[in-house]
Amino acid sequence: MTALFDGVGLIVTNDPTNSDGDGSALGLIRDAAFVVDGSQLLWIGRASTAQPADDHHDLGGRTVIPGFVDSHTHLVFDGDRAAEFSARMAGTPYAAGGIGVTVRATRQATDATLRHRVGQLLAELASSGVTTIEVKSGYGLTIADEQRSLEIAREFTTEATFLGAHVVPDEYAGRRDAYVDLVIGDMLAACAPHAKWIDVFCDRGAFDVDESRTILQAGLRAGLLPRLHAHQLQHLGAIQLGVELGAASVDHCNHVDDADLEALASSDTVATVLPGADFSTRSDYADARRMVDAGVTVAIATDCNPGTSYTTSMPLCIAVAVREMGLSVEEALWAATAGGARALRRADVGVLRRGLRADFATIDAPSFVHLAYRPGVCLINQTWKDGERLAPRT
Repeated sequence: MTALFDGVGLIVTNDPTNSDGDGSALGLIRDAAFVVDGSQLLWIGRASTAQPADDHHDLGGRTVIPGFVDSHTHLVFDGDRAAEFSARMAGTPYAAGGIGVTVRATRQATDATLRHRVGQLLAELASSGVTTIEVKSGYGLTIADEQRSLEIAREFTTEATFLGAHVVPDEYAGRRDAYVDLVIGDMLAACAPHAKWIDVFCDRGAFDVDESRTILQAGLRAGLLPRLHAHQLQHLGAIQLGVELGAASVDHCNHVDDADLEALASSDTVATVLPGADFSTRSDYADARRMVDAGVTVAIATDCNPGTSYTTSMPLCIAVAVREMGLSVEEALWAATAGGARALRRADVGVLRRGLRADFATIDAPSFVHLAYRPGVCLINQTWKDGERLAPRT
């Protein structure tokens, strides 16, 4: 069955070839309409040339955007770290070791508890316009707990990431080499069948560049694709490592130099900035303006996790990226949609074009600019994935 969506005041396609001809990278069409056939877009254009369809949805003059692509989350966990957040706001600096609090809670949680929390967070993400999600493990750090984390993640997304190398757990204190051997040996063997990606937290307090290279190369041999936490706390050379190994994305990127930017700009590796993490840790914000000006492809993700970015609001992340990272609203919206798709090496999402997935969200506003213009306001009216409504707002 086909469905016509009209009454679209403005649609963002991210397809410059399908626009009103203003040359925008967002591919804007005013007074628009589109037709969905099952899970795919069948047609998109001006409402005056709309094709007939079996069903009809009047969007009441709202703005339509591609569904947000959230390419960096940590949703499989239990407990929270509100006390750590309060202490940080009172002046205690962030350190990677706080992850251990979540590891202990997650190990003690039942599968049902973890599954329920992922479902809750995904519902929140959908209500903020997110249609594609990446989910990492990393709060189990034993063979059994990492494997079950990925099994649960795979119930909700195909974009599951093995992050056994999040931190060295307490029981391996003073035995780093033994833990790395576990990650690249029995843990990887148990987890690889349930993951698409492999990730490492390469930073101060976590893993160094040599350890990260060893782990990522083992993942590549096991058929997993690399991505990397890089330069959140310190410049260690992680970005260069990510480019060297063909990582789809290097994430955080708070500390970059000209050589990093040159390497990224000449590669297919995306720099994913995480405004929620910088906001919640009172860190210096990643300089996304500098990255874009250097020709680097930039994505925005929520980094939803209980310790350093407990948000499911992509619109908030867009607003922060505009206010604090130097991006225009247009650049930030592209980074949260098409940019996120590139960070996952997906060509079927993040863009609204005939033949691609019917993943989109509607905004209760005359323009996408309101996502940053009205920070903290819930403007997402409906979220649709594969032609099915996920999140109507009542």
